[in-house]
Amino acid sequence: MLNGTVDIMSEDEQLSHYEGTEKLLEVWFRPIERGEKGDGGGASDLRSIPSEELKKLMTLVKCEIVSVLKDEHQTAYILSESSMFVSKTRFILKTCGTTLLLEALQELFRLAKEHCNYEVEDMFYSRKNFLRPELQHNPHKTFEKEVERLDKIFDCGAAYVLGRMNGECWYLYTLDRMNVVQQPDQTLEILMTQLDEDVMKHFEDTEGKKGSDVTKASGIDKILPAAKIDEQLFKPCGYSMNGLLPNNQYVTIHVTPQAEFSYVSFETNVEKEDFSGLVQKVIETFKPGRFVMTLFANEFAKCGSSFQALKETFLVSYKRQDKQYSQFKNYNLTFGNYIKER
Repeated sequence: MLNGTVDIMSEDEQLSHYEGTEKLLEVWFRPIERGEKGDGGGASDLRSIPSEELKKLMTLVKCEIVSVLKDEHQTAYILSESSMFVSKTRFILKTCGTTLLLEALQELFRLAKEHCNYEVEDMFYSRKNFLRPELQHNPHKTFEKEVERLDKIFDCGAAYVLGRMNGECWYLYTLDRMNVVQQPDQTLEILMTQLDEDVMKHFEDTEGKKGSDVTKASGIDKILPAAKIDEQLFKPCGYSMNGLLPNNQYVTIHVTPQAEFSYVSFETNVEKEDFSGLVQKVIETFKPGRFVMTLFANEFAKCGSSFQALKETFLVSYKRQDKQYSQFKNYNLTFGNYIKER
């Protein structure tokens, strides 16, 4: 690491093609009832899993921990490929490139049982369609292969695709059971491509730059100004940011700036009744040519219906190609696909 800049991949590897699109895993855990499956004896907090065990877990995924940020509710890790968040009962892993995210599942469950006496309460795996799926390793070459792998682990899985099978789409695998996370839970993702070249210049030629300066110059610090931020620049280009907010809330941003395959992801679980203002800030900051957006919300979420919480105020500059609403047992989901008006 040099001046907050991390050298993870060679310049040739970065410039030929880099898949910015992430694979996203979110798992909620609950204590195992005593007498059912063994006591386990561990502390009921995922943060009690030793850091060395988490490092080993990341080797299965083919990435590494670069930086750590903590508050009283959660620990945020910047990875060589995206981010990880660990709180008392929630584990989030988000990895890009050709990482093998699903290789972490069985070991994660073992660690949660051994150190926390936990079992899975609910689970979500999702991703946008890849730009170059043929460069991925199995099972990530196709969503069908990912579903096959997940079905071997879970006996109550449900797989979905939203959007256009011959265009921009978004895949989801979740559990089809009545377990309910007994707290407000909402997740907004904005996955952007065809980014503005002037905006992307902030994240190129990172040698000698400071991550904090790039955060301010790009306007990222103004999107959720209350966030406590940890950022990293990568050589020769690229940027990752984790932000922690009160009450177990977070924000994470990842930037792949190369013009041929530019990509930016924004994700947060902040509680809002209306997300349209936040969405407006994000797209005004990065100026994407097109973007896919999803909002998950459970019955305790402040926003209520995800469909009503996304008012599409940006349609003066963007054209909607698709918008879909789905109702699951415990969550509702709104998906949208948008392209800039020319």
